[in-house]
Amino acid sequence: MNLSIKSCLALCGASIFGLSLFAQPAPLPGRPIRVLELGHASDHHNAIQLYPLMAEPMARQNINVSLVLTPEEALRPDVLQNYDALIFYANHTTITPAQEKALFDFVEGGKGLVAIHCASAMFGNSEKFIAMVGGAFQRHGTGDFTADIIMPEHPIMQGVKPFVTWDETYVHNKHNPMDRTVLMERVDAEGKEPYTWVRTQGKGRVFYTAYGHDERTWSKPDFQKMLQNAVPWVVDQPTREGWQKYNAALTAQAAARAARAASGRGGRGATAAAAVTH
Repeated sequence: MNLSIKSCLALCGASIFGLSLFAQPAPLPGRPIRVLELGHASDHHNAIQLYPLMAEPMARQNINVSLVLTPEEALRPDVLQNYDALIFYANHTTITPAQEKALFDFVEGGKGLVAIHCASAMFGNSEKFIAMVGGAFQRHGTGDFTADIIMPEHPIMQGVKPFVTWDETYVHNKHNPMDRTVLMERVDAEGKEPYTWVRTQGKGRVFYTAYGHDERTWSKPDFQKMLQNAVPWVVDQPTREGWQKYNAALTAQAAARAARAASGRGGRGATAAAAVTH
């Protein structure tokens, strides 16, 4: 008797287990983009304070951004292998040979780098890094201004309108025009200053904007949109296509749920109406 009960329980358990397997939703194609931001623990260019202004809108686009505060935490092969792109927004001035190698292996191997504002002043002991970013910070003033979009057809500029903001008026030196396309220029009495650009580095892609001193720019929807466009542009093609498929599948899934909900409400409404009529 006990054996029969045990056998029945085993069979029932197997059946329930089998049903639970069949009940699991099919995995979605692709995946979100994974990004690591290298910031710092400083009030000047406050990466910790500004992080949510970037990370939260990106999360809604299925771009997941993690924040670390030191090169030691970020620029290691065992860490970088988990990410599709890097974001730099910090004042770190030096990079070790091992960190430099890890960074260049990452980007030149096909991954992406998004360098924001003060990133052009980072790692001044590495001429290779300066050349990869495409230029180095030299000096700045401050004020309200609007940079001109000179490449509106570029994917990063899609949906981005010129915007006025208070920011630091960066001037750069050590420009590297090789494989560089300027997207925005800041124009003043001194002339035209490249302000936002993209580069290729080996198999990888680099985006840089001089915008971004503080929340006055980071809170601008067009600045946020530019960064949201930059990340999918810098990642490699398989990652970008996987992300697009993932977003499309989520959209289709949400539409199907909405259709089922609407159909269910219609059915209940019709039943209630029939009950009242009779």
